[in-house]
Amino acid sequence: MPGASKTDQDGAVLMRRVAGRLMDRVPDMAGRLLTALRVDEDAYRVLPEADLRGDMERSFAAGVAAMYQERTERRDVAIASATAARRAEQGVPLDSMLRGYRLATQITWDTMAEVVAREHPDAAVAILHSAGRVWQGVDRQAIAAVTAYRRREAELSRRSAERAEALLDALLEGRADTDVVREAAGALGVPQYGGYLVVACRPEATSPSCPPARLGALRVLRRPRTDGDILVVWLNGADPAAALAALTPELPGPAGVSPPLEGLLGLSEGRRLAMTALRTCRGAEVVRLDERLPAALAVSRPDLAQRLVGAVLGPVLALDAPERDTLLHTLASLLDCDGSVTRTAAVLYCHRNTVFNRLRRIEALTGRSPDRPRDVVELALALEAHRLAAMT
Repeated sequence: MPGASKTDQDGAVLMRRVAGRLMDRVPDMAGRLLTALRVDEDAYRVLPEADLRGDMERSFAAGVAAMYQERTERRDVAIASATAARRAEQGVPLDSMLRGYRLATQITWDTMAEVVAREHPDAAVAILHSAGRVWQGVDRQAIAAVTAYRRREAELSRRSAERAEALLDALLEGRADTDVVREAAGALGVPQYGGYLVVACRPEATSPSCPPARLGALRVLRRPRTDGDILVVWLNGADPAAALAALTPELPGPAGVSPPLEGLLGLSEGRRLAMTALRTCRGAEVVRLDERLPAALAVSRPDLAQRLVGAVLGPVLALDAPERDTLLHTLASLLDCDGSVTRTAAVLYCHRNTVFNRLRRIEALTGRSPDRPRDVVELALALEAHRLAAMT
């Protein structure tokens, strides 16, 4: 080593000798480290002992070799990176892995001290002068290990998230058997059985921030899709009505909500019902399917809904716009007022006789009277179908 002091040269020569002796002690050092970690670190107790011992022996051997090898020949960093990636895959916490490095450094240094004290008692100054190379090597390996661990951890997290999304899609699309349901429950962190709601939101109404993944006792799984966001809400024992009341302020609206479901296998039906409820929304409202069943019938069979509109309201729709809109608005107000002409007149700011005249005009055109229950059903369904068609 040109330019190096005699102390440096003596230290380098001694380090090579000591490293050679340490190589003979690698199995013993690995055994001491393995014992210490399996006593104090739970993560290391569940891993196969033979695999751990093999990794530790390779790491000790590479670290010892780095004490005297040229930088271009060192394999310690590559081995540290590979071992750290395996620890991430095995679920060993980063802190536990780093404690292993600290213990390994202590064991290496204690073993070096034993060798020097026994075989080179007069060379303490030289070995201390070269100690920096040991610490530099340990730091280099630890940095590489942390970098590899975090990179692998991020990759595993991404793959886990992608798998969870794929399993949730399978549940929502009705492609799940019992094995998929079991795997999905584990990946999503929810039970196979229990109360759920499915909420469908329109694409233009969604935002990255709503709703939170946890809302009190509720757990909310969000799956963005081309037809809008689908939210799966695990009720966790909460009353469905109370859960929806807590969730509604977090929804951007419009949104459709399924009836309560029992278990993950019901999510595909829940999605279908929530999407049906969503199609009945008027403006930015949150609608439960059970509140809009007549409208749900209309949107579920748009072809029949259009025939109903034509058969019942066709003559009204054929009128000039002013009269058509007046009659439709009067009919809608009457239905909203539970058939009360007096309340309808108050809402429309007109006389009761004016309402009666308009209703007689509707009866003359449609052949259906708002006074007959069966006719009211047809008029109400036809009007709702007309409204929904106008919104699309």
